[in-house]
Amino acid sequence: MLTISQLAAYAGVTVRAVRHYHQIGLLPEPARDASGYRRYGAMAVVALIKIRTLANAGVPLSEIGQMLEADASTFAEAVQRIDHQLRDEIERLENSRKQVAQLVAGDSLVLPPEVIDYLDRLRELGVSERLVRGERDGWILVGAHSPDRIRGYISGKLAQLDDPRYLRLYRVLSEVIDSDAEDDDPRLAEAADIMAASLAEYVANSGEATQDDLSSQLLDALALETDPRAQRMLDLMRERGWASWTRLERLAKPPD
Repeated sequence: MLTISQLAAYAGVTVRAVRHYHQIGLLPEPARDASGYRRYGAMAVVALIKIRTLANAGVPLSEIGQMLEADASTFAEAVQRIDHQLRDEIERLENSRKQVAQLVAGDSLVLPPEVIDYLDRLRELGVSERLVRGERDGWILVGAHSPDRIRGYISGKLAQLDDPRYLRLYRVLSEVIDSDAEDDDPRLAEAADIMAASLAEYVANSGEATQDDLSSQLLDALALETDPRAQRMLDLMRERGWASWTRLERLAKPPD
């Protein structure tokens, strides 16, 4: 008769595994001898080898007991069901591997190529990397909300980069975001002037005067969470009659 160590070694498992199988009722505990030690017979070895084989095949421990007691037909059905589950898990893991592999691509994992090109263009123009990262996160929000409109948005943004006003805007914002500027820094007011003039020009040309959706609210929140000075920019935009720098929404009356 075998001790628990001999049983585990013979079946190719650990003593800890045997004890666990006892605990969950998968392998019956044998009677103890006069010295108080467990002693295992040949049937215990056979049962443990079956348990090990099923477990190694990916069968959940919670199902092994039923499979050991099943007839041939029921056993075959259980094996087929588990095989389908394993196939699904393999597919999920393969998809996860593909996503992990894509992580080396950085921003392209979550952004379309046109946005990546636009962000690279900002870098070429000397825009602060912190500001570029902020734009990147903003495009992630926009892309999730309106993926079919990204190309049109980017086309407009690229056209703006040919306008000296926007180049000045990015230069000013880059200087501010990379500095310890306070809320009363005059560069913030200059940036707000450019943004307000841009919104007014757009509304005059397009006829659109309102835009208030979840995406715009999240963009505002992103800026406020990223840099506390964004609150001052928001206040400055409201002083100029606009609800925000992200929404084409005029205030009914500029606050006094």
